[in-house]
Amino acid sequence: MTERGAPTGTAVAWRRPVADLLAAYAAAGDLSFTEVVAENVDPARLPAELTALRDAGVTVVPHGVALGLAGADLPDPRRLAHLAALAEAFEAPLVSEHVAFVRAAATPDLLHGDVLEAGHLLPPPRTADSLDVLVENVRAAQAELPVPLAVENIAALFTWPEDTLDEPDFLTALVERTGCRLVLDVANLHASAVARGSDPVADLLRFPLEAVAYVHVAGGQERPDGLYLDTHAHAMVPPVLGLVSTLAAAYRERGLPVPGILLERDEDVTPEAVRSEYDALRAAVADHRVAGAVR
Repeated sequence: MTERGAPTGTAVAWRRPVADLLAAYAAAGDLSFTEVVAENVDPARLPAELTALRDAGVTVVPHGVALGLAGADLPDPRRLAHLAALAEAFEAPLVSEHVAFVRAAATPDLLHGDVLEAGHLLPPPRTADSLDVLVENVRAAQAELPVPLAVENIAALFTWPEDTLDEPDFLTALVERTGCRLVLDVANLHASAVARGSDPVADLLRFPLEAVAYVHVAGGQERPDGLYLDTHAHAMVPPVLGLVSTLAAAYRERGLPVPGILLERDEDVTPEAVRSEYDALRAAVADHRVAGAVR
């Protein structure tokens, strides 16, 4: 299998309404990679716009949302086969998923019928036992995939009372035990930190940055009650853009290359909205003013 290069530079997640915009970015040399939601694509019938990007040299990363790696069951072989087939079809250097559970069981039961899917990415308890389950599931997934696996931190609006590890320590231990990579979502990190009352900058700088394959960023909404919602439908707020700048500065100060940083948007996906957000993202990545604030 011929693989594309690792994600670098700034990028936009592929959504059909902005396919022409992404093609224009690629033609201008402003897009070296993109990402597609794995569950939305059939490897046997790839969208023509995506194959055109692939054939133009753009790295396309399949990004899963339904594997449920932090659930009690081992990953579904059919979902893993789907991810593997997409990696082959796109000649991808890696695939990605989330550190989350998404369903209660593999099959319905008499009590719950078919109400099994959460419809949301839910955080696992950050305990030693939960980590053991996650490690087993990640290893099982790695064994079935033809390319490396990167896992993403989710936006968690609550913590479990059983938690004994914070998120940076939890994900560091996962990386150390499995060798997996990370997709560091700075908007999700901000949402989680606001909800639990921690310092997002301090949390960011404790993540295993050397294990980050690429970065996510998205827009959200700051509510009057102080809660931040990761909506993927609004403009990126200044604190999230500040985290992008802090992250880029942290890599530069450590003498490491800044990983690829990808903009996600799932509602109000218009060329005008995406173009504006992409300009803001590139400005934040280029911002060196925060370098002295990196701890």
